[in-house]
This record gives sequence, C-alpha cells and structure tokens, in this order.
Amino acid sequence: MSLNTAFRRLVALKSWVGAFLFAALLIAGTPGGAAFAAEPEAPNVLVQRLADKVIDLVKNDPALAAGDAVRLEGVIDQYIMPHVNFKRMTAAAVGRAWRTASTAQQLELQKQFKQLLIRTYAGAVKQMKERRMEVKPMRVLPDDLKVIVRSEVVGGGQPIQLDYRLEKSDAGWLIYDINVLGLWLVETYRTQFASVSGSENDVTALINALKALNAANAAKS
Repeated sequence: MSLNTAFRRLVALKSWVGAFLFAALLIAGTPGGAAFAAEPEAPNVLVQRLADKVIDLVKNDPALAAGDAVRLEGVIDQYIMPHVNFKRMTAAAVGRAWRTASTAQQLELQKQFKQLLIRTYAGAVKQMKERRMEVKPMRVLPDDLKVIVRSEVVGGGQPIQLDYRLEKSDAGWLIYDINVLGLWLVETYRTQFASVSGSENDVTALINALKALNAANAAKS
C-alpha cells in the first residue's frame, strides 16, 4: 500500500478533531496563557483552560478560521511546539527505523511529520466554531510523571472522544500522544510508516514518501 493511500484512509477516520487539538494548544503561548509558570498548572486544568478559549481564537483570526495552512504552521511553530515533546512523538511513530536514522535524517523526519499533520488538519479548522471540549477526570499513570487527560468534543452531534497523554518535564507538562476517536495517533501513524519503510527500515524511502505526500497536499491547497 502506498503512503498516500494509507494516509487518505487515516484522514477519513480523523475528521476535524485533530484540528481542535492544534488550535487548543496554541493558546498556551498567548498573552495571559501563563504557560510554564513557576508552578505549572495541573494538566487537566491546562487542557480545559485552553479548550475554553479555542473557539474565540478561531472566530477572531480569519486566516485560521479559513484553514490557512501557512498561518497555522506559523502559529504552531511559535506557540505549540514548546508544549509538545515532538521528537519523542516522531520517534515513536517512526518506530525501529528511527534508531537507524542519522541525526540529519531524524531532523528531516520531524520536519516532514509536522508538515503532514499541519496539512492534514488545516482545512478542518473552519468546522470548529460550534464545538466545545469538556475535560473529564484524568488518569494518573503509575510513575506519577505521566497522565492521560480525557475529554469529549461536544456540539453538533454525538460527543467525540479526544484524549491526551502528557508527561511532566522541567519545562512543564508536555503532550506526547493524542487519542482521536479511540485511535492513538502514534500507534496509527507507526502502522502506516512501517508499510513504507518495510522490513529493512528504509529511512530514505520513508522521508521521500513523506516529502512527496506533503508536496501533493501543498499543491492542492
């Protein structure tokens, strides 16, 4: 199966929910966000506060509301990436091939993976205006340094599950995985990446496939 075909199937499952993640996270770096204060917020409190503001953000930024991928990328670089352990997320998604990749290849994989996520969800942002997120009691994992913040996206139909895995770091709580509609992002992408890199863990093949898919997505937009 080609990477393009695999990701078309994946996007069909995701709908607009991933966009909610990106837009909600970017609030953390805005004025008044109090991101990474001396005493970090509890992760469930942080997620709820971000979610409460996300709809106003989309309404007040016409470019974001229109699903402008360039605007979304700029916002993500400025505000979201400091709150996500993206290296860990990419490494986990790539799987065994990550361990054989050079430093330059690892950096390129992170770059292309980020582009894939942005292009995948940019067009869905416009559908968020009538939605809101309700955070549920969180689950603390055994080592006390990781939690799962559970939530539901409500409004305009049946509630949709959207959960976050976060880990505590010196910088505060960092997201390293997301569960959309019962599918954890890292595991889902790892399956698709493995279908391209194959048993030989061909890093170059995976990078080239991601570049081609991102170029195709950019041309469409």
